Amino acid sequence: MDAITVNNIGYRTAGKTLLDNVSFSLPKHKMLAVIGANGAGKSTLLKILCKEFEPTYGSILLQHKPLDAYTIAELARFRSVLSQHNTLSISFRVDELVMMGRYPHFSQQPTAADYAIVQKVLKETGMESYRGRDYNTLSGGEQQRVQLARVIAQIDGQENALLFLDEPTNGLDLLYQQHILQLAQELTKKSCTVVAILHDINFACQYADYILLLKQGRSIAFGTPDQVITETHIETAFQVKVRKINDPDCRYPLIFPIRTQMPQK
Repeated sequence: MDAITVNNIGYRTAGKTLLDNVSFSLPKHKMLAVIGANGAGKSTLLKILCKEFEPTYGSILLQHKPLDAYTIAELARFRSVLSQHNTLSISFRVDELVMMGRYPHFSQQPTAADYAIVQKVLKETGMESYRGRDYNTLSGGEQQRVQLARVIAQIDGQENALLFLDEPTNGLDLLYQQHILQLAQELTKKSCTVVAILHDINFACQYADYILLLKQGRSIAFGTPDQVITETHIETAFQVKVRKINDPDCRYPLIFPIRTQMPQK
């Protein structure tokens, strides 16, 4: 059964086409990585899936129900979104910010269960010792991990939850890039479906069940990492020659760029 079904969606604004006839179906409890060069339409697609943008044409189903049939309040109870940029003009403690993820689930005061969830996700994201810190005093990478804790808290315990991540590894060192993607992968084993925009092709191959490759708003390929990540597809999408290596110790393909001569001015 599919968690997300996208049927021929397109998006035009100011006379420019940002997405054109994109279609795919993502099964429940799987992770999809959306990859492509800058300007490929990745963030536009995510904003449409999150109901931030209205598609110019086409349709989207979440859990077999039209996306436009959901209210924002309904979506907030089972779908959470980690955006690229999360700035705060007001100071909050880390645990207060993470508790904001629980707002859709209580009316006035958080319950003991809500506090337990906040404690759990802070531990999972490695931010438990920061719970009393002022969010604005944290580094960019630490803030990203707090924001991730918030969106995980929002959908904790929800059946068939959806998690959308817009470049979740930005600003993180290699250890926490892997840690965040491992967390996302683990969530799929707890009845969650994940859609993540990623720039690192090898991370997409390592952690995602499916990959959607975009170029200039159109779908180049959709499928498993082995199906999508080919030398031809990557060169078409990124204008870079690569070599695909199938390491017997890895269950996923690896991509290495082939050094080329820079064009002469």
